[in-house]
Amino acid sequence: MEDALTDSTYLIMLALLRPQHGYAIMKEVSELTKGTVEIGPASMYTILKKLQKNHYIVLEETTDRKKIYSITDLGKEILKKDIQRRKLFFEAGEQLLAEGGNA
Repeated sequence: MEDALTDSTYLIMLALLRPQHGYAIMKEVSELTKGTVEIGPASMYTILKKLQKNHYIVLEETTDRKKIYSITDLGKEILKKDIQRRKLFFEAGEQLLAEGGNA
């Protein structure tokens, strides 16, 4: 479980399946969650630094000085593992609820 991602990290990595800059990442996360999750700049840039340090994303500076982030192959593998982990949790919850687990 060492690769388990926080919800914010998971959403940022999903957003980075398409290379984009910081503001676009925040907007994408909001759109992915239909406005239920908003990630502020301070949190987002802290997470982006951590993801870079772990080699899950890379930063490319463009000629107009925009910082564009994109996910690496390693990052995609970590994301795939986390999606499987989340599916397992979802399926377990669905199954227990279907069995009448309304405690």
